[in-house]
Amino acid sequence: MRVLVVEDERNMCDAIARGLRRKGFAVDTAYDGLSGHEMAYVTDYDVVVLDRDLPGMHGDEICAALAASEDNLARVLMLTASAAVADRVEGLELGADDYLPKPFAFEELVARVQALGRRSPRKVPPVLTVGNLTLDPTRRVVTRAGATVDLTNKEFGVLRELLAARGGVVSSEELLEKVWDANTDPFTTTVRVTMMTLRKKVGDPPLIETVVGAGYRVPEPVVETPGA
Repeated sequence: MRVLVVEDERNMCDAIARGLRRKGFAVDTAYDGLSGHEMAYVTDYDVVVLDRDLPGMHGDEICAALAASEDNLARVLMLTASAAVADRVEGLELGADDYLPKPFAFEELVARVQALGRRSPRKVPPVLTVGNLTLDPTRRVVTRAGATVDLTNKEFGVLRELLAARGGVVSSEELLEKVWDANTDPFTTTVRVTMMTLRKKVGDPPLIETVVGAGYRVPEPVVETPGA
């Protein structure tokens, strides 16, 4: 899941980002409203964690713009220092999908981000199957021939993107964008290294093909079934 955190208090912004990354999210950060507004339109985010009182461009303006856009499908979790009911109602009326007053427990923020991500219209089908391999995004479980495949968060994210492409080629750049975040060096070998370990864990016969000069794919058609 790709998340944008827009918060002008840098320490808080960086702490939220670090915590979400430890939970397996790909996270980008912006420290002012103008940067956050631009990033929200450049990249397809599942969730935008948006502070209300931002310099450059107020969080209310960003929220209203995202809610009015037909092309931007990100869910908005608005943060504010005010716990007044009237402020919460106003934020929701602007188009926010959820509202969290400061100070907040980090565990609650994570739970709310996860809940909004599940409501994202871009989410992949609940269960993806190719051959004898099954990936369940909701339960974060991968099995092959009935045996559980233990994957890291990044390996799971890469496999999910490959299966969601339904036989299409996914480039290294696309994987970096969707599974990692904007701070990742585009010339890094992290995708290749992750792919090596993923292939080893998924086992034989090999499922993931390398398309020279283009990227990677799982060529067998992927079957989509409802989640359990």
